[in-house]
Amino acid sequence: MSGREHGHDPALPHSARAVAPAHAADELEVVPGFERENLQGWIPELATEADVRAVIEKAFDYRGDVTITCKQGSAITGYLFDRRIGSTLVNSVVRLMLATSNERPAIPYSEIAAIAFTGRDTAAGKSYEAWVKKYWEKRAKGEKNISLEPEALE
Repeated sequence: MSGREHGHDPALPHSARAVAPAHAADELEVVPGFERENLQGWIPELATEADVRAVIEKAFDYRGDVTITCKQGSAITGYLFDRRIGSTLVNSVVRLMLATSNERPAIPYSEIAAIAFTGRDTAAGKSYEAWVKKYWEKRAKGEKNISLEPEALE
């Protein structure tokens, strides 16, 4: 190895380092953003155990309310904030925060007949790229002291 891969130039004294070109500092590695699915309004089919588990994972990542219809017919709407994954559907549960009370019901996966993504996804469109776009739009209009405030949740 010549040492060049670590910034050393054999023509320079041992302790000296080669200087990177000025334009190299301006070239940043850009990683593409995370594309979110638009799940609002989706009512997936829960035909298999794998379907139930997959949809609950999506509901857990969703930043809005879901409505769970139980097999006995009752429906519960709230924010799915916790899920406990067991080896079977019977010993796996989801927990919801209800908007109407401080109750935190636990529902076994085995009792879930349907899940509907009923609430607005509060994280939709809230990417860093969207924030930067708003910033540059305001700056292009000549605004000074630009402050981008979060919108109200509801």
